[in-house]
Amino acid sequence: MASRARVRAPELIGKGGWLNTGGNPLTLADLRGRIVILDFWTFCCVNCLHVLDELRELEEKHRDTVVIVGVHSPKFVHEAEHQAVVDAVERYEVHHPVLDDPELATWKQYAVRAWPTLVVIDPEGYVVAQHAGEGHAHALEKLVAELEAVHGERGTLRRGDGPYVAPEPVATDLRFPGKALALPGGNLLVTDSTRHALVELAADGETVVRRIGTGERGLVDGGPETARFSEPQGLALLPDGRVIVADTVNHALRAYDPESGEVTTVAGTGRQWWQGSPTSGGAREVDLSSPWDVAWFADRVWIAMAGVHQLWSYDPAAGTVRAEAGTTNEGLVDGAAADAWFAQPSGLSASADGQRLWIADSETSAVRWAERSVDGDGFVIRTAVGTGLFDFGHRDGAAGQALLQHPLGVTALPDGSVAVSDTYNHALRRYDPAADEVTTLATDLREPSGAVLVDGDIVVVESARHRLTRLRLPEEAVRVESVAHRTQRAATDVSAGKLTVDVVFQAPAGQKLDTRYGPSTRLLISSTPPELLAEGSGAGTDLRRDVLLADGATEGVLHVSAMAASCDDDPANEYPACHVHQQDWGVPVRVAADGTARLALVLAGLDES
Repeated sequence: MASRARVRAPELIGKGGWLNTGGNPLTLADLRGRIVILDFWTFCCVNCLHVLDELRELEEKHRDTVVIVGVHSPKFVHEAEHQAVVDAVERYEVHHPVLDDPELATWKQYAVRAWPTLVVIDPEGYVVAQHAGEGHAHALEKLVAELEAVHGERGTLRRGDGPYVAPEPVATDLRFPGKALALPGGNLLVTDSTRHALVELAADGETVVRRIGTGERGLVDGGPETARFSEPQGLALLPDGRVIVADTVNHALRAYDPESGEVTTVAGTGRQWWQGSPTSGGAREVDLSSPWDVAWFADRVWIAMAGVHQLWSYDPAAGTVRAEAGTTNEGLVDGAAADAWFAQPSGLSASADGQRLWIADSETSAVRWAERSVDGDGFVIRTAVGTGLFDFGHRDGAAGQALLQHPLGVTALPDGSVAVSDTYNHALRRYDPAADEVTTLATDLREPSGAVLVDGDIVVVESARHRLTRLRLPEEAVRVESVAHRTQRAATDVSAGKLTVDVVFQAPAGQKLDTRYGPSTRLLISSTPPELLAEGSGAGTDLRRDVLLADGATEGVLHVSAMAASCDDDPANEYPACHVHQQDWGVPVRVAADGTARLALVLAGLDES
């Protein structure tokens, strides 16, 4: 085993306490002798959800030697509520201990800068690796095997059952439902996301007519009693009467026929899309990434591709998919569809006149729309409400100053306005484009994630109350006290002038950066405000870059996106297996006389400089 820096792991501290341990607190001393993987996550973050899925196989394979500990580290105010964390742990089937750290105490102790981040602690209690972003499962598997061998030989490895204690199951007809759709016959179809199924309800929104899917996670076509889904979310009705289902964790679109009950896969391969993969082609041949919602617009199904911050489309007639909008960079940038930036789009709804596609852009707490460009050639993206990744709250009034908090759904209303499922504010909001104004229609809705119009009423999916709630659209708005927030993360003090941005990447054991076909790394740097950087923004292939802070700049956010592809280091293998590692950072910086001249961001490995 290669020599590694010996850094003692700090203790695990969180004011919210422990989940999935049967009420027992854990310390690192309790875990001595085990390989510990700390997963710093927050439940709003789709990349964090991807990592949860990446870890499932490793967790099962090494259950007697590895303990994964989720350290829940909130971004939004709602995520700091303990019950919200309890709900998220059940919703996403987290089967390991979770530390609720609402004040980011452990996050700060480990100098974490991004969601998600994984930290590996060896059986003797030392930090041996850190990985930011997605795509590290292969590297972790190799490192765990290495640690098992070394510490097994030393006698410092302790095997046995881990500290995970499963919570008691709760009996309800729905469990964290995602979206709902009104069927032509008057019934309602709901995605029962945590139970990996669809549920058809009678018009009352309560009586179960039938369930579609076995309730077990999987990608299996067939009838209601054989089909399998994996955390399905969005639903869209096709002109032929079939329903398209956004099968989120399967990275696929499924078609459900309400007449026959049959489920078929119409788009996606079951594999997650990675940088460099095709962005158009045969629907069953192109990978997708966490499709969260779907809507019929401009003669095709549009897809909120939350996993890569884009909008895609599926053409049922041609059997093809393609990227429609977004660069895969995370943020809020309007303009031509190909140049726009999104941040986890999670809700779609076409206006009644078919001229606009409304978008809930969740991580920017924004409502946006797509429409045809003036020349009719392509689409443009506009923002109605929202300013970026760091500002959120509950404020009504003029759209330019109104605030939302991580909305997951939009519902076009007959008068041209749009209802917004303002998820983390537990509210139903309304944006009126004619008045350019935001109002609150209803409050005390527990994590609303979508809504559908039924006979002039609006039926809201109250995800965290496991039910549908029918409301009359009020003529007057509800008055609420305005609240504004900014994401609270300590700024890094940097020196004025030149700053070296250094992304640390150490290829996993047995792998190397493969440059046979050109550079295998990519670095993209930008800033908020854009004027923060005088030089150094843009894309490049080196993971180390000098940027120049503008004269007079005092503070801002550096946005850094890095990607590295490593391949098996075996000269005899003509087609080595390759793995993509990628992460986006938003780093608040403050210019100070004693600030650092080097900003180190760990993609994989340890920063030993």
